[in-house]
Amino acid sequence: MLAAIPTASLLGITGSEITVEVHVGSGVPGFSIVGLPDETCRESRDRVRAALISSGLTWPNKRVTVNLAPASTTRKSGAGLDLPLAIGMLVASEVLPPESVRGMAFIGELGLDGSIRPVPGAAPMAGALGEHIPVVAPGNAPEVRAVAGHVRVSGHLAELVQVLRGDLPWPDPDPEIAHPPPPELPDLADVKGQHLARRALEVAAAGLHHLLFIGPPGSGKTMLAQRVRALLPELSPGRSLEATLVHSAAGMKLPPGGLINQPPFRAPHHTATMAAMVGGGSATLRPGELSLAHTGVLFLDELAEFPPAVLDCLRQPLEERVVRIARARASVTLPADAMLIAATNPCPCGGSGRPGSCTCAESARARYLRRLSGPLLDRFDLRVEVGRPRAEELLDEALSEPSWRVRERIDLARSRMAARGFPRNADIEASELDEAAPLTKAARLLLRKELEIGRLSGRGLHRIRRVARTIADLDGEHESIDDSLIYTALQMRRAVGPTAVAA
Repeated sequence: MLAAIPTASLLGITGSEITVEVHVGSGVPGFSIVGLPDETCRESRDRVRAALISSGLTWPNKRVTVNLAPASTTRKSGAGLDLPLAIGMLVASEVLPPESVRGMAFIGELGLDGSIRPVPGAAPMAGALGEHIPVVAPGNAPEVRAVAGHVRVSGHLAELVQVLRGDLPWPDPDPEIAHPPPPELPDLADVKGQHLARRALEVAAAGLHHLLFIGPPGSGKTMLAQRVRALLPELSPGRSLEATLVHSAAGMKLPPGGLINQPPFRAPHHTATMAAMVGGGSATLRPGELSLAHTGVLFLDELAEFPPAVLDCLRQPLEERVVRIARARASVTLPADAMLIAATNPCPCGGSGRPGSCTCAESARARYLRRLSGPLLDRFDLRVEVGRPRAEELLDEALSEPSWRVRERIDLARSRMAARGFPRNADIEASELDEAAPLTKAARLLLRKELEIGRLSGRGLHRIRRVARTIADLDGEHESIDDSLIYTALQMRRAVGPTAVAA
């Protein structure tokens, strides 16, 4: 007999509906699976067999052929095909009537004891099932409910068989309960001094500009970057769903409610590989750190310690806000709309990089910062030098301005951006800058001078204008961009390189 059970497979962060076709017929007893299965799919035979026997069911002593349709498209991967394969065998063996599974799709991994386990990517896979009602493990229910609305759960194959036979009712998913509030975020009031760096962080959070901190150890670069989370607003429903799909596809732990409501903050170690940073690395083309930071912040501490090839692979995604990965069998486009914040020492010894306070040779300083390519540095709208705070600043008992007050200014600035028709100043197209950020005559002359002496590239010119627009929105007093705003934006775009450090 033949059974066809709907399910889904995952490629990147996109689910695609497939059908597990199971034929149980006469012939020499055996099992074969076709339709471009990966190694995990081929191993499902042993998991399904043990799960059936542990659940008090029998493995058919017949010829079993499984086809993952459509057979000629992408490679199927993941243990989520275990459950539909087991249900297909039970229907094809006439243990379950075909009408008992009509209108349903199954996603889940089977344990050898018959337990149904959650799988990575359940949310995007459920989103690809159309009108079918997904049946998943209880651990996948919150994220699937956020995507598909209606969901059915079961924790064990034996229980599921009884439910499908009509002997038991469907188990209720865990009810939606009031979850505890997220942990309190680090407050900007903890930062002593660093007025320019604090201002740059505020500008970056308001306009979602990329930001680079340059300074010696102990100057507060990491401390500042970690406090950007308290300055960012909660995600809109659409952006929340986007972030949830990415984290689900990567197998990351999701909040109790199933949806990510706060902007993600990712801080990979400097030993991260290229595949770990931008994604790929396997048949499933898993999202990387840049995609996991989608709708949030990617923080790269010790930037100059990252391999140069890994850093340079970020250049195109930072401009296009997506990662395009192409392999021989498949290609995917992963979202990568993240704000990049980075921190680096000015030299290997961690001194200021200036004569008298740095023990590095000139060649060592040059070699250290040469790891940061010019095109990558040009992607940073803001490049700010962070010095060590003075003793009186560190010992001052008065608190600095708290995050909630800075957040109020940022919210007002964002409302001004939205009213102008440009929700995020970092995304203003070059062709729209004359409308969004008109220059006064003095501002145009200042920018012309910077271009003529080579301190600004064409891309840098556009970034300076966007930053100046954000500063004006934070101040709330400027429609046109004057030379004082351009000067402030230029102050926050420090030259980086051996000559600049030694100067």
